[in-house]
Amino acid sequence: MSTAYPGLYIHVPFCAGKCCYCDFYSITDTGFIEVWLAGVLQELALYRYRFQTFDTVYFGGGTPSLLKPAVLASILEAVSTQFTIPEGAEITIEANPQDISESRAQELRALGFTRLSLGIQSFDDRMLSFLTRRHHAAQARAAYDAARAAGFENISIDLMYAVPGQSISQWAITIEEACALAPEHISCYQLTVKEGTPLQRRYARGEFHRISEAQEEAFYSTTVSLLRSHGYLHYEVSNFARSTAFYSRHNQKYWNHIPYLGIGPAAHSFQDNVRWWNVSSVTEYGKRLNKGESPVAESETLSPEQLRAERLMLGFRTRHGIELSFFDNSSPTKEVLAQLAASQLIRISCNRVMPTTRGLLVADSIPSLFLSW
Repeated sequence: MSTAYPGLYIHVPFCAGKCCYCDFYSITDTGFIEVWLAGVLQELALYRYRFQTFDTVYFGGGTPSLLKPAVLASILEAVSTQFTIPEGAEITIEANPQDISESRAQELRALGFTRLSLGIQSFDDRMLSFLTRRHHAAQARAAYDAARAAGFENISIDLMYAVPGQSISQWAITIEEACALAPEHISCYQLTVKEGTPLQRRYARGEFHRISEAQEEAFYSTTVSLLRSHGYLHYEVSNFARSTAFYSRHNQKYWNHIPYLGIGPAAHSFQDNVRWWNVSSVTEYGKRLNKGESPVAESETLSPEQLRAERLMLGFRTRHGIELSFFDNSSPTKEVLAQLAASQLIRISCNRVMPTTRGLLVADSIPSLFLSW
């Protein structure tokens, strides 16, 4: 299916408990779900003439699997009645393994979800405890089996590495166990310490140390080599799929600057070179929409220079890279490309500039080399 259509993102800002590393906007008071739901339905109506068709719908969070079927059904009904959702659309919901039984998975399938993203993070209870996840490894395995039994044919699982106390060999065991399950998609993220999180406060107290660059490279190279050995295609810095058919179609919109609409508090949107984002408060979000006001907090129109910078940043994070014609023929540009190729950080083939595995490891630092003059 073409990725020319925009994507729709629904932010569900509710969690049973906050994970220590998470800096996404969410709250633990589920008593505000009704306020949030009313706001979501009102906000969708605001965009019914600005957007017409979505071929991906993504419920992220937060923990969307906390929502009751009736809540999810009301949102999906509003989406399908106000917008066109083509046959074969990718409709994803993120889930905590603790929330997924076979009956729950069957409910999600019946609602129309075609893709389930399980936040497993680890199959090691010690790692899960450090990350303050609310599920255990046994629940993760059971949730995966339940999703398969319910008929999900497109399952993605999230895993996290470089957790304090985790060795390369332990991480390799986690990858092997994940591959034994044979999910269609695996996302592997390095644990990062983000400002304002409980994890950052633990780090400030000296409870653990960050790993070295050499250790980062070892974890990453182990991840890539093992998943490739099991037949997974490495198509973005952190993402692997069993075939091109299982690439995350929704996330590719972000990486390719295709328009997307974000609904819910703190959700971001992008269209016609304009990016906007909503207020990061369920109460303020609901209050504004209840008064017929926009929940948008701020917006920005991206200049040609900003668009170019983002295209470089996003492009170098994907295996597909960037078309060679995007780069000018100036001497500085040619010199940078030659240096990157000599350092085996990129390869140029089929008129595209594509990062190597080593290049993906330092993908965020490459764009600045083209923007320094």
